[in-house]
Amino acid sequence: MVKRTSQILRNLRKLMKNLAFVPETLHAYIVPGFDSHHNEYLSPRDKRRDYITGFTGSSGYAVITENQACLWTDGRYFLQAVQEMDENWTLMKEGTAESVSYTEWIGKNLPAGARIGADPWLVTHSSWENLENDVNKYGQELVAVDKNLVDAIWEDRPGVDVYPIQPLEIYYTGRTWKSKVREVIQKIKAEKAACYIVTTLDDIAWLLNLRGSDIPYNPLFFSFVVVCPDGRLHLFVDSDKVTVAVRQHLHLEPGSFVEIDIRESGAEGIALDVKVELHAYEELKDFIHSMVGTTDQGQFWFSPFCSQSIVSVIPKSRRLCKTSPITLMKNVKNPVELQGILESHIRDGAALCEFFSWLEQTVDSSEVDELTAVEKSREFRSSYENFVGLSFSTIASSGPNGAFVHYKPKEETCRKLSREEMFLLDSGAHYKDGTTDVTRTVHLGVPTDFQRECYTRVLKGHIAIRNTVCPVKTKGNQLDCLARIHLWNVGLDYNHGTGHGVGHYLNVHEDPIGIHRRPYPEDPGLDVGMVISNEPGYYQEGGFGIRIENLVHVVAASTNYNCGKFVTFEDLTFVPHQRKLIDPGLLTSDEVSYIDSYHTLCREKVGALLRSLGKTEALKWLIRETEPLG
Repeated sequence: MVKRTSQILRNLRKLMKNLAFVPETLHAYIVPGFDSHHNEYLSPRDKRRDYITGFTGSSGYAVITENQACLWTDGRYFLQAVQEMDENWTLMKEGTAESVSYTEWIGKNLPAGARIGADPWLVTHSSWENLENDVNKYGQELVAVDKNLVDAIWEDRPGVDVYPIQPLEIYYTGRTWKSKVREVIQKIKAEKAACYIVTTLDDIAWLLNLRGSDIPYNPLFFSFVVVCPDGRLHLFVDSDKVTVAVRQHLHLEPGSFVEIDIRESGAEGIALDVKVELHAYEELKDFIHSMVGTTDQGQFWFSPFCSQSIVSVIPKSRRLCKTSPITLMKNVKNPVELQGILESHIRDGAALCEFFSWLEQTVDSSEVDELTAVEKSREFRSSYENFVGLSFSTIASSGPNGAFVHYKPKEETCRKLSREEMFLLDSGAHYKDGTTDVTRTVHLGVPTDFQRECYTRVLKGHIAIRNTVCPVKTKGNQLDCLARIHLWNVGLDYNHGTGHGVGHYLNVHEDPIGIHRRPYPEDPGLDVGMVISNEPGYYQEGGFGIRIENLVHVVAASTNYNCGKFVTFEDLTFVPHQRKLIDPGLLTSDEVSYIDSYHTLCREKVGALLRSLGKTEALKWLIRETEPLG
């Protein structure tokens, strides 16, 4: 449904000239699609770009000038943006031949001397520096606007909800938070830094073995952490969220010190303890400013994703902008995390076998539509052990809706499922022992030859990624073309990345690892223990969508020769590929062998669970769909 934005834009443009809100009149105002922690998924009150544009996709920047309003987003959302935005907005398609960046557009469409405003809380330090350099090239000025203009005009803006934080037991994490902090302190000392400022929420949740509910589909809680080399850990969080269980978990007793397995000797041989100190969430900037004044040794370490507002209180000479040590630790799962992720995927696979078995039996009912599919898939998952909630909003798309890469069914767009159309289900869940993300595409009737060809070519790309052997530390962008080559051979392609990192009962999109067309500056390269998705696709506008997605983990590869360390992938997802959509004539013998072996694993791992639970119909469906191709 298109949102009417004329009055919203009029109100915003008035504030761009109101000196009670801006230091000087603005010629443009930038609204990113992020919050102050650079989260991809946002709490309702942080969806500022959505509010002013009507566009609800996860990626995009809005730029508002006196006479124009433009939105930049990528190929996943072109169709969605056209449907959601009104005539006030111009869609700028990133990644196309004719596209220009929003900074280039600003430079060419506004005069020298123009003032470009942005909220420094919502722009990372690295992005702020790049933006400032870009506008300066055109003789323009970047202005920090501390009072967010969208907040000022947002009627009925959602309030702040208080959800309790929960500890995650070592049974699931495999490491105490104490040992993790010890490792971070060692890295801080190696950099001779004054501290490390942690602003990324999944880094904080992973570091402290805590989970929250502040953001839909993400088990996170709003907080900041400052880790100091002397063993002090400062946690900035709303104290109302800190339960008794959390206080016990962190030993937050008044006046007490916390021993966290750190007995490192200082220069004088004095053992170090760690003390956790609790602060109000809003006190971080004042704390950093004070620390700058009282600490004359060492730089303040922060990641490139730290907001410009925080960095602005640190003198340039004392800034150390470098990849988060916690992010790199978190990306590589330990054996306990990996085992939990595997077990959660077996349960998840069983739930999806139940779902697809149910769907085949009920699709002819007039009551089965996309929203029914969303609810039913959740219902099956929720019956399994350790289920917490969905890991993202389920994508259930039938027929032409499948061409919208990140389609979310709504009452006004919801289609009935039928035997005449393809159906795509991209779904996932959080379990206490792991996070899942899986996509399967099926046809409940008789697919066309073209649909079978497209599906099989997507599957060939999926298999090519799965069976890749490459040197350790290979970057994801070096692999991306392997997933596309069989589509490219016949003039087809898809407008999204091929893979993303996945957390352990954390964010379903875990940066900075993944498989993308473009290089990611922070990508550390593939290493044993990382978990990523493998999800090529093809989308025919007005017709259908195809995506095949498994999660895989990186393992050491066994090679004939020893020219360095090599890695490959193993599957974590165990849900059959629909046999009727596969054209064996397009497959090599090795590809057929892989599919048959994969289906055998599905039957063994998921079948055993279904059998033990007495899920007879789902088991029958699984056995039928895992019959050999060869």
